[in-house]
Amino acid sequence: MRRVRPGDRSRSGAAEASPRGAGEERALTSVAAGDRYEEPRDLPRLWHVTLSVSGKEAPLKEVRRGLEQLAHDHPFLLTSRYANDHAEIRYWEEARDLHDAAAVALRLWGEHRLTAGLPPWEIVGLEVIDRETYHQRISEGYGPLPATPVGVHPF
Repeated sequence: MRRVRPGDRSRSGAAEASPRGAGEERALTSVAAGDRYEEPRDLPRLWHVTLSVSGKEAPLKEVRRGLEQLAHDHPFLLTSRYANDHAEIRYWEEARDLHDAAAVALRLWGEHRLTAGLPPWEIVGLEVIDRETYHQRISEGYGPLPATPVGVHPF
């Protein structure tokens, strides 16, 4: 069997069938005028999460160490504030929708309580807002202040 390059003559002497002439490049196509690009609806979005936990008093050093370990294990945490009987964790979560972001947030404390050495507190509050709402609140002067300074701090 003899191999033939496109544009070369075959054994019979006829040119190979090609939609393009020799040396021509393929034409590029584009989107028709008036068509609009739409983001796929199932792409992940950013959600600002504030998780509040509370329970029996625990030594401040242990609470701080546990929150620092959680921040080390999960660098997505923006800031944590704590006292000896409650704490607040704020971070950005990437999720398809609010339900997914809230589900992850509701598991965070319980799943990492033992590995990070967190107190056996319960979740007493959860706020999940989309990025646009977060920035709107900040620009209008209400809502949670931007998470600065980043890190683990006492109330």
